[in-house]
Amino acid sequence: MRAEDLEALREHMLAVIAANAFALRDTIGKTAFDERVMMAMRKVPRHDFVPIELQPYAYANIPLPIGFEKTISQPFIVALMTDLLDIKADDSVIEIGTGLGYQAAILAQLARKVYSVEIIEEPGQQAKQRLRQQGCSNVELKIADGYHGWSEHAPFDKVIVTAAPDLLPPPLIHQLKAGGKMVIPAGLPNAQQLILAEKLANGRMTTKEILPVRFSQLEGTGSG
Repeated sequence: MRAEDLEALREHMLAVIAANAFALRDTIGKTAFDERVMMAMRKVPRHDFVPIELQPYAYANIPLPIGFEKTISQPFIVALMTDLLDIKADDSVIEIGTGLGYQAAILAQLARKVYSVEIIEEPGQQAKQRLRQQGCSNVELKIADGYHGWSEHAPFDKVIVTAAPDLLPPPLIHQLKAGGKMVIPAGLPNAQQLILAEKLANGRMTTKEILPVRFSQLEGTGSG
């Protein structure tokens, strides 16, 4: 596809995200996502993070298959999860479930450092290559079971999980800084909710259900 066609599709994607954010204003408590989040969504070429045959659909507001029985989330959900994290420029963020690296590339625009964990070798290696091509030098990636987080780089300011456990994984709660936020889909396969969890200064967690979602299940030791 020609660059100008992709550019037009990307602008349309941003308009759809903005409209959906406005529709969800009562839930998220504001009428629009943070401008830094929207700039990151504009800047990162989503078509470079999907299989080549799906590039024409890269900017549609739908999840797309990326192989390995995995999907790349719809753009609105990526923007919503990113916005809920409220990432600051000096934050250290861990992502569980790299896929082909699109969400990590968005995070890389906003945070000081992004640690991303992918359980399947092949997409993880592809993600490394794609992120390198985009110049995302502040992303460190490893192939491992993300349920356990990445303890040597903990604690993290923010945690984002792109696959759904039944319950919040204790290792990820443990690795979140006091005052930090976690965005995670959780629940049984047909009853998942996107959850914003915050760790208070005393270490206690508060959770807020944002909206029903459908994510693939979080693989690894923690899944039932």
